[in-house]
Amino acid sequence: MKRTRFTDEQIMGNLTEREAGAKCADLCRKHGMSEGTFYNWKAKFGGMTVSEAKRLKALEDENAKLKKLLAEQMLDLAAMKDLVFKKVVGPAVKREAVAYLRAEHGLTERRACQIVGADRTMIRYRSRRAPDTELRSRLRELANERRRFGYRRLFVLLRREGEPSGINRIYRLYREEGLTVRKRRARRKAVGTRAPILVEARPNARWSLDFVHDQFANGQRYRVLNVVDDVTRECLAAIPETSISGRRVARELSALIERRGKPGMMVSDNGTELTSNAILRWCSEQRIEWHYIAPGKPMQNGFVESFNGRMRDELLNETMFRNLTHARAMIAALAADYNTKRPQSALDYQTPAAYASTLITAIARPAARDESSVRQAIAQPAPTGTNTNWAPVAVG
Repeated sequence: MKRTRFTDEQIMGNLTEREAGAKCADLCRKHGMSEGTFYNWKAKFGGMTVSEAKRLKALEDENAKLKKLLAEQMLDLAAMKDLVFKKVVGPAVKREAVAYLRAEHGLTERRACQIVGADRTMIRYRSRRAPDTELRSRLRELANERRRFGYRRLFVLLRREGEPSGINRIYRLYREEGLTVRKRRARRKAVGTRAPILVEARPNARWSLDFVHDQFANGQRYRVLNVVDDVTRECLAAIPETSISGRRVARELSALIERRGKPGMMVSDNGTELTSNAILRWCSEQRIEWHYIAPGKPMQNGFVESFNGRMRDELLNETMFRNLTHARAMIAALAADYNTKRPQSALDYQTPAAYASTLITAIARPAARDESSVRQAIAQPAPTGTNTNWAPVAVG
């Protein structure tokens, strides 16, 4: 409120002199004011005492303050409505919100920080961290090569190349570069408890096999027969063909046994090719136990189903095959990469080939053959490191 050079007592004294008979022009000339000012005083304070005038002035000052507070509160509410659709969490977002309020609403830095709930030192902070240009570039290159890999597997690949950064730093750069992998579908959660099937922690203890279906660019459909070692997680065979009968499955398994050795058990679903007379005759000749899962329960064959999901997610959904020759080359490259380069989270981010070599080394070591612990079960579903005993592991 604009201040006057006359006090309340002086104003009331001038009005009293006018009421006593003094002329207005003489009073204005005597006190150095205009006649308009005098008549304004008369309209405002006419008939009041000094105490009443002071009270009126105090009420006017308080009313002006309330109006100012109301205006500021309304401005704050308008600013908050502009930010109601934003999740103002984290230093970077709060800096953006403060800059927005200052630019759009003309607020000061102090008031904008009060609305956002940020500290002024945080808003003024400027990072001195290095830009990490080379690391960001290499991370983008790996993410483009492995488009379905998350930050954990990318971190393992960077560590193999000698990158000393921790996983938290890699995750931060991964998020800042927008490399997050979107899940294609929701995963159903199992209901209830199941007792795991225990097998020995050694290669060839148990194999699983299943088919994957896909089609070429011209619409022709084909199938891929996948065979997986349940303990080492190795892909033993991935055979694409337009038609695979039971006899073809038996021939491929015989060739695989000649290269790798005989498994302790085979697990599959109840498909017609896998329940045919050719497979039954082959099992009898080879003296191999074949276990069929319950109908409609693919989770009982989870290891090969997991490999099928990785193959579909990282290759089949990403590649349009021209013909069978193209499919064979790409699938063979995927199987080799899966066994020797791709880190497996269930194996403590080792490759299946590296984990199999550790198992073979542990088995071949004479001191590790403790007969009392051959049938001792371990807690985790899959070994996470080198196991010096032939201990059974939970695989189903």
